[in-house]
Amino acid sequence: MLIPKKVKHRKWWKGRSHTSLDRRGTTLSFGQYGLQVVEGESWITSRQIEAGRRAITRYIKRGGKLWIRIFPDKPITRKGAETPMGKGKGSVDHFVVPVSPGRIIFELGGISEEVARGAFDRAKYKLPVKTKFIKRD
Repeated sequence: MLIPKKVKHRKWWKGRSHTSLDRRGTTLSFGQYGLQVVEGESWITSRQIEAGRRAITRYIKRGGKLWIRIFPDKPITRKGAETPMGKGKGSVDHFVVPVSPGRIIFELGGISEEVARGAFDRAKYKLPVKTKFIKRD
């Protein structure tokens, strides 16, 4: 799973969700085909990214190349079960990446369009946001 080697601050604030379109990572940079977020401001965990990656690589059967365009660097904390209120913030449980509509999550290259569509169809069920298939013009 993807986790950062080191972060500047161990525990982050939750932050506010931005309902606008993403400005960065909205165009295909590496591959011919991509999986783009359509709607929903959400957090994608490192486990969900890994599940999508495994679904894609198993479908393309060692053909083509896969690029993961997002990295989970936001730490999410969780307090232990049956812990009373107070006593500070919990320890870091997992890492997420906040995504907005327009952000490209995965890119594929070196394979046919039908295989890429099939791979991304398998991967979209692993993600908590609605996505669409895009291709380079």
